[in-house]
Amino acid sequence: MSDLFAPLTLPCGHVLSNRIAKAAMEENMADQPPFADNNLPDGVGQVPGERLVNLYTEWADGGAGMLITGNVMVSETALTGPGAVVLRQGTLDEPDVRERFERWAQAGKRNGTTLLMQISHPGRQLYAAQGVEAVSASDSRLDMGSETLSKLFAPARALSGDEIRGIIRRFAETALAARSAGFDGVEIHAAHGYLLAQFLSPLTNRREDEWGGPLENRARLLLEIVRAVRDRVGTDFIVAVKLNSADFQTGGFDVSDAVQVVNWLGAEAVDFVEISGGTYESAAMMGDSQDGRISQSTVEREAFFLEFAKDIAATATMPLMVTGGITRRDTAERVVGTDGIELVGLARALIVTPDLPARWQAGEDIAGPVQTVGWKNAALRSLANMALAKANLRRMSRGQAPKRKINPVLASLVQQKNQALQTRRYKRWLEGFDR
Repeated sequence: MSDLFAPLTLPCGHVLSNRIAKAAMEENMADQPPFADNNLPDGVGQVPGERLVNLYTEWADGGAGMLITGNVMVSETALTGPGAVVLRQGTLDEPDVRERFERWAQAGKRNGTTLLMQISHPGRQLYAAQGVEAVSASDSRLDMGSETLSKLFAPARALSGDEIRGIIRRFAETALAARSAGFDGVEIHAAHGYLLAQFLSPLTNRREDEWGGPLENRARLLLEIVRAVRDRVGTDFIVAVKLNSADFQTGGFDVSDAVQVVNWLGAEAVDFVEISGGTYESAAMMGDSQDGRISQSTVEREAFFLEFAKDIAATATMPLMVTGGITRRDTAERVVGTDGIELVGLARALIVTPDLPARWQAGEDIAGPVQTVGWKNAALRSLANMALAKANLRRMSRGQAPKRKINPVLASLVQQKNQALQTRRYKRWLEGFDR
């Protein structure tokens, strides 16, 4: 059994001060001229600013051994949301922009905290309002349960082989830039229905070339990205992967697939694999699942993916991290007390109680309760729960204390308004971007 507050040495040699990680959440707080807090040169945008510095300063002071950022995008035309940070080759050539990324890294590394940048590509999980073309493993579009909600997302076309190889290069370039900016490592996002998960799932990957068909081909993109990243960043930089335990959709990527992919990753220089689950269509990561395998009893006992992770841990050769609905210390201890699972990820609990790890270590018997809504429509319920989280993220980024109770209708309306404003800013920036 592992102690929550025992150090952990990762395969690359980096030592984490304890076993608690802040898992990634979608902040959508990039700055952009002329709307940023400082003037930036023309053509520069989607960069970190004071809000992200404030957030990560608070979390770094909160006692977690490791912080993982929300999605940082490897392409300026492939954002999970219009307020996402973009880091690509050449971004850090502008000194003012480099300083912004370096300040973000310094904030997240206070008190000896380890900071990872999560790097990602949304694939078909891209809002249509952003006005850019969505791409995926195959031609497809999200099915959100109603035509109105499905139309929020752009229809995707299949990537060509050359484009796939270009995406591999972009992940590697972004990882190298993260190292240059002072981050301790990167987490490659291959879960939650984003592009790499779309290649892994037979529901979204119907290709008949070297990138599709059997699982070995569907996993090729992820494995090639891991190799390219490690080749660029060297051996002493953390390289992690976030992977679904399952899509929680009938006929999708499942636990047996995850076991095999983790076995393949074991032959690569991967420092840990974070186990999660779900997609936008089946939001298991939020406590909902299309196939019913995330039940109310699972939500109540927390650690949604622990039972699935046990199967993966049985043959894994690298440390595993489990995230999903964890708010209580006894749950966190149950996770790291499981053979093969060395890290526990807290997400929304650290929005409500950002210093929860430090308070646990001090002996306080408290939880980080998470407000959720019980609306009947699963897609609307998921969007409302995300809006609640983002409302408190915005409060923390302004130096305000988070709220335990927020009106979900009001939070959803504010989120829609903010996203519309961010979309207009993003599109205006993109028009002048030299690609």
